[in-house]
Formats: sequence, structure tokens, C-alpha cells
Amino acid sequence: MKISSKYTKKSSVQNYFTKRLIEGVKLIDLKKFSDCGGSFSEISRVVDGEMSEFPGFEIKQANYSEVLPGAIKAGHYHLKQDDVWFVPPSSRLLIGLMDLREDSPTYEAKQRFVMGDGKAQLLFIPKGVLHGTANVWRKPASLIYFVNQQFDPKNPDENRLDYTVFGEGFWEIQKG
Repeated sequence: MKISSKYTKKSSVQNYFTKRLIEGVKLIDLKKFSDCGGSFSEISRVVDGEMSEFPGFEIKQANYSEVLPGAIKAGHYHLKQDDVWFVPPSSRLLIGLMDLREDSPTYEAKQRFVMGDGKAQLLFIPKGVLHGTANVWRKPASLIYFVNQQFDPKNPDENRLDYTVFGEGFWEIQKG
């Protein structure tokens, strides 16, 4: 069988392997145990306030966010704070990251991937990495996140950039 060059020149192959993460970003698969009554995932083990999955990361605050269908919550970065995100397996969110650190080997690299959607994972986002999320699906989604700085509304370590800095089409479902 021969496929016309008219189409083979336009063809591509989807990448099924994880691309290299932005420097300092860590994505850890967690175990999810299922039985006929439901499922269970251990999010983290904490000893003296420190998450065992990320040595040196001491939890100062735990937060919960609900993202409504069609919402884009992007982007912001921190100068002093690291984040650890968990999207419950029953939810689904599109995650966007961009490295803003000029001295990083992955400076200006962008990443997008889905969290939740049946998987249990923890995502470590270091300070200086722009991050955000979008719910491009039809039902509300949950995000639980841990930070190593307490939020101070009088002096917030939350520097916002417009969602368009990620680029055209970044927050859309990829067609094809």
C-alpha cells in the first residue's frame, strides 16, 4: 500500500512519552488502590511538617480550589514560594508551566499536561516557574495544593501574568 505524499508530508506522530520536565519540576505518580466500593490514594507522608516526597519542602499552608468549566486560572509565579499540586483522580485539569528563571537550563520552556483523569500524581512547582490551570471540560474540577509559605494579603508573593503569555492556543484542547 502506498500513501500519497500529499498526506505523508503533512503527517506527524503523537509523542506518547513524557517530555523532559522544566528544571526543578517534579511529577510523581502515586498509587491508587481500587475495589468494588471505590478507591484510595495516599497524597503524602508528612514528618515534622516536611513532605517525604520532596525533602526540604515544609508545608506551611494547604489549600483547596474548585475550577469551573471553561475557567482559565493562569498564570502566576512566586519569588519565595514553592507549590505542590494534587488533582484528585476524579477531576481533570489542563496544567501549564513556563520557566521564567533566566539562569535555568530550561529558561522559557513551556509544558502542558493533564492531571487527574484517573491518575493520582503530585506536581512540585519551584519558585520562578509560571503556572496555571484550565478546565476545558464540562464539569467542575478540584485542585488541592500545598505551599511552603503562608499567604500574606498585605505582601502577597503572587506575581501575575496574562494567560496569553503561554502562547496562542495553549489553553485549548488540541485537535487531531
